[in-house]
Amino acid sequence: MEEIDLRDLFDYFKGKISWIIIIVALIVAIGNLYSLFIKVPMYKSSTSLVFTVESGDNSGYTSSELQLNRNMVGTYSEIVKSKKVVNTVISNLDLNYSTSYVQSIVTVSSVSNAELIRISVVDPDNKLAAKIADELAYVFTNEVNSIYKLNNISVLDKAEISKVPYNINYLKDNLIYLMAGLVLSCGLIFIVFYFDTSIKTSEEIERKLGLTIIGVLPKVVKE
Repeated sequence: MEEIDLRDLFDYFKGKISWIIIIVALIVAIGNLYSLFIKVPMYKSSTSLVFTVESGDNSGYTSSELQLNRNMVGTYSEIVKSKKVVNTVISNLDLNYSTSYVQSIVTVSSVSNAELIRISVVDPDNKLAAKIADELAYVFTNEVNSIYKLNNISVLDKAEISKVPYNINYLKDNLIYLMAGLVLSCGLIFIVFYFDTSIKTSEEIERKLGLTIIGVLPKVVKE
């Protein structure tokens, strides 16, 4: 493998600055066109549920009841995305969505060290995302009551209609496009440099061929 002279490589990159600028500008332009006209804005809405004692009297909330609720968080999270709950939500809201699609846009997360779960829904329609999240919370609460005969779940925060798409951040996206353009342009220039076997300076002749230069003819530019 031929050794690469870092000085030659640096000089080569300096001579190709225009390439780098053009490629970076092109990547950033294509990326912004994608973000503006092709990428579908997605809106996220979330509702939070809290687990309490069934009687509603939190003064008698024992450590065993606290631990029970925490242990049930995983089970409750699965119930939220169950086919029975999701199909009920689809029917109640008259959605033209499949069960699997609704399950794919729903995320259920537990809040660490707390008896809380957060139901998040992502959808291109910001109002519909909030409706689905709230309806999921409602149907889920009824389902838990039906299965476990418990009435210990309350809505802490109802879903709010998001005004800003969560999947589009122009500053972050442009930084990504900029870095991608730099990596791509530098990689391309390096490949061209590596496979370019032409000799460009008298110093390269002496270094690569071991010949002594006795004279250099200047380049004459006709006016």
